[in-house]
Amino acid sequence: MRASAHGSVLPGSSMRREGTIVRWDEARGFGFIRSGSVAQDVFVHVRDYRSPDGAAPREGLRVTFEDIHVGGKGPRAVAVLPVALARGSHAGAAPERRSALPRERRARPTQPSPQSGAWFALPLMAAYGVVLAWLVWHRLLPWWVLPASLLLNLATFFAYWQDKYAAQKRRWRIKEDTLHLWSLAGGWGGAWFAQQVLRHKSVKASFRTAYWGTVVIHCAAILAVGWFLQHR
Repeated sequence: MRASAHGSVLPGSSMRREGTIVRWDEARGFGFIRSGSVAQDVFVHVRDYRSPDGAAPREGLRVTFEDIHVGGKGPRAVAVLPVALARGSHAGAAPERRSALPRERRARPTQPSPQSGAWFALPLMAAYGVVLAWLVWHRLLPWWVLPASLLLNLATFFAYWQDKYAAQKRRWRIKEDTLHLWSLAGGWGGAWFAQQVLRHKSVKASFRTAYWGTVVIHCAAILAVGWFLQHR
């Protein structure tokens, strides 16, 4: 029996069960498993899923799992493995593999992300700051634009932190479109730092593509406004 900060944890059974992922929300990182040996669908979070090839869970995937009950909530799946992996593993090697994977996950944040784009993002931030300062210095923009830009980026960083915290606590998440609107409004620098520091929204390809789209649109708009103000 294990304890939890949110209440007592009661084991459903020591035996592993099989089921199928019938619902999966990629953006929020959770879904539900349906198994004939459990009366109701079992909640599963992405952090409880193990796959050595790094493949994400998906609807229709057959998996094996152990179920627990946290407080008064419904069943939750832990130690979730694809059926093909579980059946192809030797009984003695399985515990070693499961214990090795969390260490790999903990070590991952210390490694530089090849998708971070730091070689482009950091110089772009510096250039962006210079352009804003130049526009303010020549009185093409009001002075408060600089502190407002800083506060906007801090607010964007906080929005990313709030979304990651909500994901960890299984609470209501911030929509991805809302995060993109923060970037589009000028908080793209804070969004980039949040992705790297918090390791949040830093892998999903579709989100990263949309994010860089907001960066290009915002920077192009600032250049257009600056050109217009200078030549009016």
